[in-house]
Amino acid sequence: MSFFDLNKRLWQWILLLFVSFIWGASFILMKRGLESYEPEQVGALRIFIAFLFLLPFYFKRRKKVSKKHLKPLIIVGIVGNLLPAFLFALAQTKIQSSLSGMLNTMFPLMALIIGALFYKAKTESHRILGIIVGLIGTIGIVLSGESNFGNDNNYAWYIFIAVIFYAFSINEIKYKLSDIDGISITVFSFMIIGPISGIYLLFSDFSTALTTPDYLINLIYIALLALGGSAISVSLYYLLIDYVDVVFASLTTYIIPVFAVLWGIFDGESITLEQSQFMIIVFIGIFLVNKKKKK
Repeated sequence: MSFFDLNKRLWQWILLLFVSFIWGASFILMKRGLESYEPEQVGALRIFIAFLFLLPFYFKRRKKVSKKHLKPLIIVGIVGNLLPAFLFALAQTKIQSSLSGMLNTMFPLMALIIGALFYKAKTESHRILGIIVGLIGTIGIVLSGESNFGNDNNYAWYIFIAVIFYAFSINEIKYKLSDIDGISITVFSFMIIGPISGIYLLFSDFSTALTTPDYLINLIYIALLALGGSAISVSLYYLLIDYVDVVFASLTTYIIPVFAVLWGIFDGESITLEQSQFMIIVFIGIFLVNKKKKK
């Protein structure tokens, strides 16, 4: 048996935490990119750079996908990656990076609801309770203390829409692409959306961005966002879905706010005692969701 065995719960948790750590840093990287580039440019650069990185893997994996996989891959590419990249960048023009990560915590609840409504997925009552508890903790984090959504609360709706898109994507992977490995799903989905982003960038005006003093370093931050936050972490996340259920995989969005806050503190953002207390409630929700029901 190999050392890295995702059939073991320990390695599932290690991979879950690692992906959450990378995604938690994504909000700070977006924040840096937005200092020079428009939100649409940040989203498009993120997708296109990830596409270039994944392109060499396509030639070795192109035979793993058949015509029946095309529709789900289009949904995963556009709904699960392309549109959220634009929506999160647009939202963060008005919302703090740490709170942006916290708002992402709505995902497990959306994944559960959409799975039940559109994919005939079943779940236990104790998991529903855990998701509700975690959601209450997240709302408390957002609404407590001195921090708030930012200049315009309406921009929170962009994240809400992105979360719904994520929920559709993860269910599509679990129920329509279960016979393809996670890396192949990432590669083929980015082969679909990469050229779209490239065309947008070709006609995009970068004149304003080039007048900013740190446009080059901020482009490097976007490149790190593309490689870590998209290409690598998405591949690992889809790989994790091959071994666990949707609810466990969606726990990343309970852990991401913790890392997002830590990255925010490192960047000069503040966190209150109340927010720390509500984080404990979030972890209680994680425990309830992951707890196995006694027979």
